[in-house]
Amino acid sequence: MIKFGTGGWRAIIGDEFTKENIQILAKAVANKMIAEDVQDKGIVLGYDRRFLSKEAMQWAGCVFARNGIRASLINKSCPTPLVMFYVMKHDLPYGMMITASHNPAIYNGIKLFTRGGRDADEVQTLDVEKYIEKVSTPVESMDYDDAVSMGLIKEFYPINEYMDNILNRIDVEAIKKAGLRVALDPMYGVSETAIKTILLTARCEMETIHGRHDTLFGGKLPAPSEALMSPLKTCVLDWHCDIGIATDGDADRIGVVDDTGRYLSPNDILVLLYYYLVKYRHETGPAVRNLCTTHMLDKIAASYGQKCYEVPVGFKHISAKITETDALIGGESSGGLTVRGHINGKDGVYAAALLVEMLAVTGMKISQIYDEIQKEFGEFYMLENNYSFKASRKPELIKTLITDKLTPEFPCEIDHVSYMDGCKVYFKNGGWVSARFSGTEPLLRVFCEMPNLAMAEDICARYREFLQL
Repeated sequence: MIKFGTGGWRAIIGDEFTKENIQILAKAVANKMIAEDVQDKGIVLGYDRRFLSKEAMQWAGCVFARNGIRASLINKSCPTPLVMFYVMKHDLPYGMMITASHNPAIYNGIKLFTRGGRDADEVQTLDVEKYIEKVSTPVESMDYDDAVSMGLIKEFYPINEYMDNILNRIDVEAIKKAGLRVALDPMYGVSETAIKTILLTARCEMETIHGRHDTLFGGKLPAPSEALMSPLKTCVLDWHCDIGIATDGDADRIGVVDDTGRYLSPNDILVLLYYYLVKYRHETGPAVRNLCTTHMLDKIAASYGQKCYEVPVGFKHISAKITETDALIGGESSGGLTVRGHINGKDGVYAAALLVEMLAVTGMKISQIYDEIQKEFGEFYMLENNYSFKASRKPELIKTLITDKLTPEFPCEIDHVSYMDGCKVYFKNGGWVSARFSGTEPLLRVFCEMPNLAMAEDICARYREFLQL
């Protein structure tokens, strides 16, 4: 059972993430490429630091080679956005990254990218799943060394062109003059080489924690969430850093600690960068966010004569809307964002470089810029709650929320309700609450943003009581 979710295929190592399944998926993609007559273009594959990631990349590469498709294998662990960049830059039809992103260490998986370096959308992944159903086992493969000697597998490490692209898009000279000190937490993942090289080139001082290779990620999730940022907060305060930056396991998501040691949520980061781009860089363009991401973006966009577009959860929807609208920035509350002109997907490395540039160009502390935004646009309070339930209750809950369209009694007036992705209620005071089901676990994810924290807590509690979760 190989099924794609919002972030690719992920499975527990040794359970569903096995050599056989990896070969089946590679064979399905190979067959799809042959059917589309793009096999001569080849495919690029990369891997992160997870257990079996390198071996999985090689297993997949040998299947492509057996089918006459040249596989370019990145021979060192690398950020996911590097693979996306390479697909885009070299106009490849497909790319694959062996990673389970920010999932626990017992997971691994594969992300699939399509032309332009975009996350494979639902149409593409459903098509791949149809090809998977037709794959016969055992899958025919090829000896790795034979494939290399025949030129069907090429090992290389294209990180320089990726980093150069970022350096060409940031104000390196301004950063050099600022003399900034940056704390970095790769969370035992793959961002250190790229971020340190870029920021050291711009003459930043760097303090790094959790940089070594550890397939268990120090016994914690490789996710830059507030609960896991205490070591970075300590590093920022102890070393008097201007900013602390953390990335998830494959470096496509980012977390930030400001100069005061305060954790900034992905919503805060997205707002900060959009505000910086339109006010200080004088760039123009709409913003794109998913339905669980702050509406503060809408306020900033409107104040600069722009629109903010709302899409379902899943970065592929953000990428598609950015392409459609030529948006300046797009992001989600889970920590992924992209900025126009770089790649068509999430990149924690580029986001880190832009945040450092923001400090250099404005000459302000990140806490001061954050306070400036709140003074101009007001404060917002976001809560996220995951409510678990027995899997057998899911049909009942779907009937209540989606089919019967029932909601709790709310303390404020409703403006309208959307069922684009789950159930989202928009209030006339500018607040909102969204309830949607996890695609992988028996969880109801409830996001709420209101003018004050007490109101947000009350509305989430009403949802929990209403559904008896």
